[in-house]
Amino acid sequence: MKFAVILVACFLAFAYANEEAEVVKEFSEVNVEDFKYVLELTNKIRAEQEGHLQDKDNWVVKGEYEYISKEGKPIKVTYTADATGYHPHVEQ
Repeated sequence: MKFAVILVACFLAFAYANEEAEVVKEFSEVNVEDFKYVLELTNKIRAEQEGHLQDKDNWVVKGEYEYISKEGKPIKVTYTADATGYHPHVEQ
């Protein structure tokens, strides 16, 4: 769970760092054995993540985030995270 909370906090800090952006969509649901959140801003930053407790100590998390690079290119990262680590896939 600590991993998921840290990851969510990082995404939110990243998203809110741009003070000119307004929230278009925001949703979060946190339960004992699963969670989900969605965040979309007017500056085209979008993040979505969900996870569930696979067993007593291990979470399985999947998600994606998108943003526009400084060069104006859209970047999309999809990922999974589980007992074997963090597994990202970047599309440019």
